[in-house]
Amino acid sequence: MTSRRQATSTSETIIAGLSLLGIGIYLVLHYALDWGQEIYTLTLNASLASAVAQLYERQFVYPIALVQLPLIAVLMLGGIPLIYQLIIKLLKGDLGADLLAGIAIITAVLLKEYLAGSLVVLMLSSGAVLEAYAVRKASSVLEALANRMPSVAHRKSVEGLADISTEQVNIGDILLILPHEICPVDGTVVDGSGAMDESYLTGEPYLMSKISGSQVLSGAINGDSALTIRADKLALDSRYAKIMDVMRASEQHRPKLRRLGDQLGALYAPIAIAIALIAWAASGDVVRFLAVLVIATPCPLLIGIPVTIISSISLAARRDIIIKNPAILEMIGTCRTAIFDKTGTLTYGRPSLTALITGDAYNEREVLTLVASLESYSRHPLSEAILKAAEKSALKLLDIASIKEIPGEGLEGNVAGKRVQVTSRKKFVEQHPVEAAYLPPISGGLECIVLIDDAYAATLQFRDEIRTDSSTFINHLQPNHLFDKVMLVSGDRESEVRYLAGRVGIEHVYFSQSPEQKLELVRNETKAAKTVYLGDGINDAPALTAATIGIAFGQNSDITGESADAVIMTSSLLKVDELFHIGERMRKIALQSALGGMIFSLIGMAFAGLGYLPPVAGAITQEIIDVFAILNALRAAIAPKILSDY
Repeated sequence: MTSRRQATSTSETIIAGLSLLGIGIYLVLHYALDWGQEIYTLTLNASLASAVAQLYERQFVYPIALVQLPLIAVLMLGGIPLIYQLIIKLLKGDLGADLLAGIAIITAVLLKEYLAGSLVVLMLSSGAVLEAYAVRKASSVLEALANRMPSVAHRKSVEGLADISTEQVNIGDILLILPHEICPVDGTVVDGSGAMDESYLTGEPYLMSKISGSQVLSGAINGDSALTIRADKLALDSRYAKIMDVMRASEQHRPKLRRLGDQLGALYAPIAIAIALIAWAASGDVVRFLAVLVIATPCPLLIGIPVTIISSISLAARRDIIIKNPAILEMIGTCRTAIFDKTGTLTYGRPSLTALITGDAYNEREVLTLVASLESYSRHPLSEAILKAAEKSALKLLDIASIKEIPGEGLEGNVAGKRVQVTSRKKFVEQHPVEAAYLPPISGGLECIVLIDDAYAATLQFRDEIRTDSSTFINHLQPNHLFDKVMLVSGDRESEVRYLAGRVGIEHVYFSQSPEQKLELVRNETKAAKTVYLGDGINDAPALTAATIGIAFGQNSDITGESADAVIMTSSLLKVDELFHIGERMRKIALQSALGGMIFSLIGMAFAGLGYLPPVAGAITQEIIDVFAILNALRAAIAPKILSDY
């Protein structure tokens, strides 16, 4: 599909260049040099006879001036391919605005109005070039997915370590995953300890600790420590491969957006053809038919709207918003259902310390100081959240006399003469069953238990940190952008998803959703109303393609960037709101350019129908209308004073 689109764009660029060159040569020869006015006659004799009788015989005579040869070349080399493309679209039932241009080209050739026909070829091809430029896309989603996965796995055997292709990995093979490598297959850790980033796949916002016996997923990013795993599935059966399969299916069913120019053209084309036919019938002069069609050539639609789109794309890029599919700018203001992923979209995708519940013998500052001092020497996924909380409270860290970290057991050390231990609830209950009654009830999120001098001291609770503006943003969608429904769809656990939904004010909540389930849910919602989906992980990629408009949030994944229609580069909900406004503003300006140009064209059609505008004058008049439409369209590149409303 991408290569076909690129080939079409290239051919239209060549036709536009050829048209401009041919018309330029004609104008120089005709008006500057006054050369080639002599008329030459091309005569063709045609006959058809059977063995016994003459069936058909005719002579065709074509008067041609040499100065017209550049225009004839334009019509043959440029007009014929364009007419062919229009016929294909017509056979598919696409009665767009450019149908008028095709009829005008054919009529111009029949009436030997070669300059008028060449001008129409130039207008049609240049509009197509601008449109192709506006919709150009970097690369395919599936290619990006495939490129992300490692092609080589490190297999351990009695002979030593050997690199093999991932297709050669068998169930039961022992594989080494080096630091920061991507896991090639689903498996189980058999040696080593560390952490993996699985958030792109599962929606879990935390680095997940891995020790012997832990499950690992293909596509997850390894942390700072090497891990040895046993392959539990083949590469083609692993989780990442399944997501690729879902991605292929969703790409084939990507919603097709009906463009604004096509919608207006479907109304405009029949009116223009009717005026042209009435002018011909009333006057008996077929040239008036051509004159009406030439001035009716819908350049405000073919050029004005793409220029508005390009201007809006430029404005968006300056606001750190990359538009991958320009059609969304025309549609975003008509979407009525907003669907949000959780991790990294409405949250920052990192844990924060939300509660520190102390025992009777300790206070919060004392416990946090001791724990943060110990955690400053740890690489545990929750260490950063603890240190950030200590920094926020302006606590001064203490010296550490000794430290020990055993995978699966926890962290312990000597801090300021006290033995401090950080462990899990499960380990605490196993080691101190009598003191288990002092623990607070289990809540959502993650937690760890702190012991000081072997006695229970505190429980630390963590949750994914919610963006400060999430609630404000969610609650302004209905009154300001007319969204009827806002949904939260996440692969994370129920407790986490419902906690976030309650904090930001979302009523429709779906949790523990796999990529397949997200895809099905988004498809069903898109059937009911136009949808906007915001997500940032690989597990969001299929849903991004299934929604009417998919917006990738942040730069975390090249996969979501490729599958999305727009990419918010700075991970800011403010930028999402700016995208809504840029799209709504683009549609208004595009309608102004298109409808204004069409109104002036209708006035011009009336003059042409009455015989006051011959075809070439009509083409020049249309170009003047185009200039005003384009100048208005360029306003879309200028940022207004206010581009957000929350």
